[in-house]
Amino acid sequence: MNYRKFGNTDWQISEISLGTWQLGADWGQIDDVTAENVLAAAVDSGVNFFDTADCYGEGLSETRLGNFFKNSSEKVYIATKLGRFPKPGGTDNFSIEQFRKHTEASLKRLGVNCLDLTQVHCPPTEIIKQGEVFDWLRTLKKEGKIKQFGFSVESMEEADLCLQQEGIASLQIIFNVFRQKPIETIFKLALEKKVAIIVRLPLASGLLSGNFSKTTSFSSNDHRNYNRNGEHFNVGETFSGISYEKGLELVNQLEEITQRDTPLTLTALRWILDFEAVSVVIPGSKTPEQVRHNCEASDLPILTPALHKTLNHFYNQKVASAIRGKY
Repeated sequence: MNYRKFGNTDWQISEISLGTWQLGADWGQIDDVTAENVLAAAVDSGVNFFDTADCYGEGLSETRLGNFFKNSSEKVYIATKLGRFPKPGGTDNFSIEQFRKHTEASLKRLGVNCLDLTQVHCPPTEIIKQGEVFDWLRTLKKEGKIKQFGFSVESMEEADLCLQQEGIASLQIIFNVFRQKPIETIFKLALEKKVAIIVRLPLASGLLSGNFSKTTSFSSNDHRNYNRNGEHFNVGETFSGISYEKGLELVNQLEEITQRDTPLTLTALRWILDFEAVSVVIPGSKTPEQVRHNCEASDLPILTPALHKTLNHFYNQKVASAIRGKY
């Protein structure tokens, strides 16, 4: 595993880390034993950064992380989020009182006295524009409740607004072969500002694993079933905003383009790692085997300039027009 400096902090973070939405909810059922085995596989693979949120399983993901690491000597960083619990997008979620309340709840579930990183979880654009939310986070940091703060955003407009603010440590975005807009819009500024970029949904909800087909089924409590068209939250969080059928078509074309001995999953992850602005990639994994497989991307050589150019052309010609939702 290779490690990267996390923005303007002194943290050295595993470049392939673990997103833990699936350890809470919305990706089908995962029991406690499986969750523990997934976390153990991550640590054994050199992962030292774990991304969670208070709304993942109404705190279940945080609780599982807290229980796993409470007696551990491993030095890890846990990034959580607030702002979408209990009602995603609700303006009542956004006040210093609510931020204090949910921070205290996360501290309790994680079993710590101070959060490493708290991120505002996909807030409405207007909340970002108003600016008060940044002051609330600065206050929590001064009070010793959080060490660093960042934002998880849905659009490049929101990302740019956040990058104009002082004190922000990180920005979490959707970025993958099917979602290349950040390259031209925010990467340069993020590097200049020394703001860490956390990449979520690097495999487009699993599409870029190349393992799905028209007959693949997803359980009723999996967002890849119930949110395919943005019925419950931003469609961009499910298959990167591309319809499932179109996504399968694009994956087939992508496999023809790459024609590598390396599995598509690892090529897709390696492609992301080749960008200097990226600090950490957080694929979610439901099995220990998936964790170990994803971590192999860290040891792969960088992709050739020719392949990068081909993949960018593929995105512009075949993918960009198929993306739905905020972007």
